[in-house]
Amino acid sequence: MPETFDEWRHCIEQECQIRLTREYIEQRLMILRSTNHDETQRFIRHYGNHHWQRVVNWFEQVLLL
Repeated sequence: MPETFDEWRHCIEQECQIRLTREYIEQRLMILRSTNHDETQRFIRHYGNHHWQRVVNWFEQVLLL
């Protein structure tokens, strides 16, 4: 599991082959920011609250680049 922004970005872009486009990021943030969304609840149960918060922050950080 990635511990830093650079590790997370490498995992997403290189290992998962996902392009971090604005559209993709905004779609993921819409889901991840909704704490009542089933997918968000599964993410938090599986990875924990701390990692969920980091991932949301990392997606937000990519938008600023």
